[in-house]
Amino acid sequence: MTEQQFRQTTQQQFVGQFTEQRSLRPHGHATRSHRPSVGRAHGDKELPGSLRWQSALCHVVCARRSVATASIAEQRLSITRPDDWHVHLRDGPGLRSVVPLTAEHFERAVIMPNLQPPVTTTKMAPVTTTKTAPVTTTKTAPVTTTKTGSSFNPLMTLYLTDTTTEEEVYRAKEAGIVAFKLYPADSGVTSMTKVLGALKAMNEVGMLLLVHGEVTDSEVDMFDREAVFIQEKLIPLLDKLPSLKVVMEHITTKNAAEFVALAPDNVAASITPQHMLLNRNALFVGGLRPHNYCLPILKREVHREAVAAAATSGSKKFFLGTDSAPHPKAACGCAGIFSAPVAMGLYATVFDNAGALGKLEGFTSFNGPDFYGLPRNTGKMTLAKRPLKIPDSYVFGDATVVPMWAGQEVQWQVVADA
Repeated sequence: MTEQQFRQTTQQQFVGQFTEQRSLRPHGHATRSHRPSVGRAHGDKELPGSLRWQSALCHVVCARRSVATASIAEQRLSITRPDDWHVHLRDGPGLRSVVPLTAEHFERAVIMPNLQPPVTTTKMAPVTTTKTAPVTTTKTAPVTTTKTGSSFNPLMTLYLTDTTTEEEVYRAKEAGIVAFKLYPADSGVTSMTKVLGALKAMNEVGMLLLVHGEVTDSEVDMFDREAVFIQEKLIPLLDKLPSLKVVMEHITTKNAAEFVALAPDNVAASITPQHMLLNRNALFVGGLRPHNYCLPILKREVHREAVAAAATSGSKKFFLGTDSAPHPKAACGCAGIFSAPVAMGLYATVFDNAGALGKLEGFTSFNGPDFYGLPRNTGKMTLAKRPLKIPDSYVFGDATVVPMWAGQEVQWQVVADA
């Protein structure tokens, strides 16, 4: 309806009301008290007829404009500064490019140990752990933020192998390393029996086991690997060590979401933005989309819906873990989606779409540290519902990396940290 149509319709309504009031007056004579109040101004002084209707219409139109202005006011949300409980930083020149992008928005991050060679011992781990001073980084790539530098505390992990000893677990704990990571790879664990001693030591000292929950048997379909892992590997492990703290990382299926929700309190899960927003169609829309390829691979829509529902449910079992994994743009086909600089906007968009913005802070900022037994952050982050076009690429050492949602708009963005 145009404003002219609105004015005409409103005037007709006022005229109808005025006529109706006049018809109720005895003998057609109106006393002062029966006259319409609209159009009066300057005390009891009454405006001329034409001005009365203009004044009334002005009040209505102005009120309507006021409501419209309020409805388009920018929506903002202030939350406790979040952490990323699963990120790949790589090494060499690439590391120097991507660390600042994670540090911009996350106070702490759990660093994955799958480098070349893998970080399997405390001696191999970088010297910066939870017991050392935080690393100060400065922005080196384009990021939408009001902050030019940030304090960042990386939380180190070790790669669990068949040869990991109980003594290594004790050394890792003393050094401040927070967890061991179980990968479904040849250089990792080939049998749970071989690492049972190390797992018992982890249980004893309170270290977490982070699992990439997939089997790699060639006869198991790639889209079924997570469900099979739960049945054949994880449940038997928890039967042997029922109090071991386990994080199922980057869950992708309804099976995993339901398993974690029903498991004891020592089992939790991290969730990525891609597994909340994308299903497996995203690998092929408009042709092969290599930058949407990750492991665990994207699943059917029913699984995406279940994972998003778990994240936005408010359950303390689920928390943020981007699994941000940069690869040079030229290296198409490598598993990993780079989301570090845009993840918070993507997460906020999912929670907004689910009508669950009030639960975002728990997912991003409370559930993770609570499960890890670490203090919550004290700083704040402000997000705004303000469309942001994601850059086509970011600097990655001597190359570039394509981010998640490249070239598209995300509805929320980080506007301030404190």
